[in-house]
Amino acid sequence: MKAFAFAAALVLAPLTAQAADWTTASPAAEGLSAAKLEAMSTAIKAGEFQKITSVLVARHGKLVFEAYYDQDGPEARRNTRSVTKTVTAMLAGAAIARGALPSVDAPIKAYLKGRPPAANPDPRKDKVTVEDLLTMSSIAECDDDNTFSRGNEERMYLIEDWVGFYLDLPVRGFPEWSPKPEASPYGRSFSYCTAGVVTLGQVVQNAVQKSLPAFADEVLFKPLGIENPKWQMSPLGLAMGGGGLGLRSRDLLKLGQLYANGGQWEGKQVLPADFVKASVTPHANARENTDYGYLVWLQSFNGHKAWLMSGSGGQKVAIVPDLDLVAVITTANFGVRQPHAISEKLLAEHILAAVEH
Repeated sequence: MKAFAFAAALVLAPLTAQAADWTTASPAAEGLSAAKLEAMSTAIKAGEFQKITSVLVARHGKLVFEAYYDQDGPEARRNTRSVTKTVTAMLAGAAIARGALPSVDAPIKAYLKGRPPAANPDPRKDKVTVEDLLTMSSIAECDDDNTFSRGNEERMYLIEDWVGFYLDLPVRGFPEWSPKPEASPYGRSFSYCTAGVVTLGQVVQNAVQKSLPAFADEVLFKPLGIENPKWQMSPLGLAMGGGGLGLRSRDLLKLGQLYANGGQWEGKQVLPADFVKASVTPHANARENTDYGYLVWLQSFNGHKAWLMSGSGGQKVAIVPDLDLVAVITTANFGVRQPHAISEKLLAEHILAAVEH
């Protein structure tokens, strides 16, 4: 396999004035093998995991490993792809905490007034709730994993009104080989739908009566010390809640640590603990051995349950609660075969394998 031809930074990048926002510790001090982490770094530099661009690990809330394998370094705002979806879930939780949304059971229609009548009218569409969008289980015929789906996200990008794209979708059908919600685990039929999360962003924005970026800065990013996020925008100027948000790798680590801490950051409750708990509770079965919470993937690695924020190319923010460990993996593995499997192998066989006690 051809080696990834970018130089790697030091295993633990030096603190700078802009980046001195984590307490650091040696891997050994927090129960990890420095030798195994260094072996991981060597394997990444050799191209064994294709194009990994950064790896960060926090244990017990301390940054113990940080390496960059491209030329952009620690201050780069990296395209998080669909990790952004979990940020949108966080903003929905913040809106609920502030009373702008009554609960996850709120029908989204009440927050999308003034729009033209939707195509394919159906009373079941009028009952779609915030939780339906948080769990990728709304009634809309929307499946990013099916190129034939009317709701496939690639079709959304071809038109101007992305929210209208979702609202116009017909009700999905359930042939015999596709279990209906009542016959599915947790009573929901999973179908990965970026357009639904884009619509959730619009719902949150309308509910709080300020732009999604402004609300994110106020309730999430500033409390965590996250600066200069780079949002992608729809043709109509809506911040893209479904993907593409640019953040530093250290910022991604903060978001993971926020969930590991039950919504707290530096002793302050940034997100409600009950919302975080609900977010990492199974609400739908995505596929074999994988459940889904509130825009969070629920998997197991090496016998440890993990909560994952995940994006195209194998972008990962992994929270492993029983080990009190958070890991970030960013990549440029776009267009390669099974990029998520590459990152998950790195997580299981190197990062988690480095935990000694």
